[in-house]
Amino acid sequence: MPFFDRLKDIFSHDRHSDDDTVKVKGKEKPIYYGTVTPYPNFSASDDTAILRRAIESKGVNEDVIIAVLVKRSNEQRQNIKAVYETENGRKLADDLKAVLTAHLEVICLGLLMTPAHYDAYELRKATKGMGTDEEVLTEILATRTNQEIQEIKKAFKQEYKTELEEVIKNETSGNYTKILLELLSGGRDESTRVDNDLVSKDTKTLLTLCEQGSKFNVSTFIDLMTKRSYPHLRKVLEAYSKQTDVKLPTVLKKELKGDTENCLIDLAKYAWNTPAVFAQKLVKALEKPGTCEKTLNRILVSRSEVDLKKIKEVYWNCHQRSLNDDIEKDTKEHYRKVLLSLCGAF
Repeated sequence: MPFFDRLKDIFSHDRHSDDDTVKVKGKEKPIYYGTVTPYPNFSASDDTAILRRAIESKGVNEDVIIAVLVKRSNEQRQNIKAVYETENGRKLADDLKAVLTAHLEVICLGLLMTPAHYDAYELRKATKGMGTDEEVLTEILATRTNQEIQEIKKAFKQEYKTELEEVIKNETSGNYTKILLELLSGGRDESTRVDNDLVSKDTKTLLTLCEQGSKFNVSTFIDLMTKRSYPHLRKVLEAYSKQTDVKLPTVLKKELKGDTENCLIDLAKYAWNTPAVFAQKLVKALEKPGTCEKTLNRILVSRSEVDLKKIKEVYWNCHQRSLNDDIEKDTKEHYRKVLLSLCGAF
């Protein structure tokens, strides 16, 4: 069964799709789906001393480094970085580079970055060198909040001395560029309330678009997919699927091509169920001949304080295998341990 259809079948009744809040003492509070939480009784000075001893010990103590970095929230890691540099006169990242290697080094350095700088780093990798990684561009820009996108742009300019928009313009083309620039504008509606009248109107617009064949108005569809909230788009996609037998991906594949087609299909998938898309990416990363470490690193680092619990749940529901077990089987040694720690196994 095609992935988009499987999402519909499995998650059409997902109880967390539209309302991820609980009431605490009479007040609504967002449900936390991250696997990494702030460390209780945190002391940046104590952690600095622990890390220094682990780095300077004979043979380097990777287990201690992993335990400290993964068991602290990103905010706490930033405090550790600042204290470490103040007390030692060196950057923690530089000292870790000197003693760690390969995939363990890459993921530990990623954990030391702020979320905005990590996303900026991933976007730069996706646009640098031979060929652009369009899937990564779409993934990051489609799944960050408006505020996060503004912070990413600021971090990108700070680190790489150029505007992210200019890089996108230089490295992509056509309607795909237009989609990315719309996402970069940070103009998506983020309301959790859904206007049923507007859902009806947008569903009719979508049905009309899909009936136009060669006259398919891609600009109208781009506006819909980049401006409306994801809860709203879920309702539109659900209503669309009830009123026609023609699958939306089928229409897009017929009327569009290349990066534009792939991006718009991906946006529909993210709107339908974001954790499910990340789960599918992890399945592919672990099923390939030779594990795709860059995908594992990017998703586990960036989603560990967002929705990794949900992603793990979806992974199991879709594939009847646990993410932890697949990581255990396909990775090795300390790199395996840091991945499993991010997943909450330790």
